[in-house]
Amino acid sequence: MKKVYVAMSADLIHPGHLNIINEARKLGDVILGLLTDEAIASYKRLPALTYEQRKVIVENIKGVSEVVPQTTLDYVPNLRKIKPDYVVHGDDWRTGAQKETRQRVIEALNEWGGQLVEPQYTPNISSTQLNKALKEIGTTPGIRLQRLRRLLATKDLVTIIEAHSGLSGLIVENTSVMVDHHLREFDGMWLSSLTDSTCKGKPDIGCVDFTSRFNTLNDILEVTTKPIIYDGDSGGLAEHFEYMVRSLERAGISAVIIEDKVGLKKNSLLGTEVQQTQDTIENFSDKISRGKKAQVTTDFMIIARIESLILKAGLADALERAKAYIAAGADGIMIHSSAKTPDEILAFCEMYKQLEQKVPLVVVPSTYSSITEMELKQAGIRIVIYANQLLRSAYPAMVKTAESILTRQRSMECESEGLCMPIKEILRLIPGGI
Repeated sequence: MKKVYVAMSADLIHPGHLNIINEARKLGDVILGLLTDEAIASYKRLPALTYEQRKVIVENIKGVSEVVPQTTLDYVPNLRKIKPDYVVHGDDWRTGAQKETRQRVIEALNEWGGQLVEPQYTPNISSTQLNKALKEIGTTPGIRLQRLRRLLATKDLVTIIEAHSGLSGLIVENTSVMVDHHLREFDGMWLSSLTDSTCKGKPDIGCVDFTSRFNTLNDILEVTTKPIIYDGDSGGLAEHFEYMVRSLERAGISAVIIEDKVGLKKNSLLGTEVQQTQDTIENFSDKISRGKKAQVTTDFMIIARIESLILKAGLADALERAKAYIAAGADGIMIHSSAKTPDEILAFCEMYKQLEQKVPLVVVPSTYSSITEMELKQAGIRIVIYANQLLRSAYPAMVKTAESILTRQRSMECESEGLCMPIKEILRLIPGGI
């Protein structure tokens, strides 16, 4: 029998997939190259189903003789191993982002006389359309809860941005751009105590209680599907933190970040301008341990935020705390800095690499914003959080609109100058609005 190679993500099997497989089986034994989670996440959103789940499905499709992992978007490594007589793919990839991939397949097949067969693309159906429909349906707490760990297992760098309302959550959920033929979007959301307090017109001193913040959280949960990391400030008393963990985990939140400070909460970016007291290593380690014991699943993450650089305690103190917090059970370490350059963060990363026991490193580059994601990834950072940019950009836009209306005594200029989006666009953004 001839060998026929078919590659697909198979996250959502539809008639188009079955048509390709049926065409392929007419030519010989079908070897299905199933894209791994890592391969899919390199160019679009993490698949709803894991590789193993998708593998079980495609193994049981009539006509599939064998399933092999395809670890990259590039077919060539698998093709050179298998040397198939045919590769079968829909004709939709002759133009667009996959055009270069197609050409590489043709060149590889020419090495041993293989042939590319391109059945007509099945119209009016695609995984992208189905995924969009599923997003509108929503998700479950259990599925959302697992996604951050899955992202860390499949991506070198996970990007998170703050959401402070249902509307901003929708922006994070739906905003994407094409960069070098790859779809880029944020992997998840950060629910910040700073932006939540600011939206309520209150200072960032912990005066907005957990119940009130949970209402904001619910607004976002109702209209989004991406994983959420919750800003837990200091976590409060260890006894109270246990209940915070249970509540967040039950709601499907993927992680909580707590900082090693005590006393009245003051924003870390104020640094030593205000009095801030760092917790002892022993007390904070105990809080982490108690939080880990309180959680029910292994999916929920407790990330320890180290304030040593903020409070000028030095790199050695930060590293000592990192070791202790990891030993206490922390699933991640957030190293924070209010410096204008990333130098001390990068210095910490170099020291951190030498630790025998490590967990994912998290940073919030609010003040040292010149550093790129590529540079952070090269330094060993696994999660980058853009902690307040959406709110900070919304405020000046609203002020400018208010000033324009006061000055011109009408709102027409706000619309003509692009300060206000059309009402219909707002309605289209909200599911069920039109």
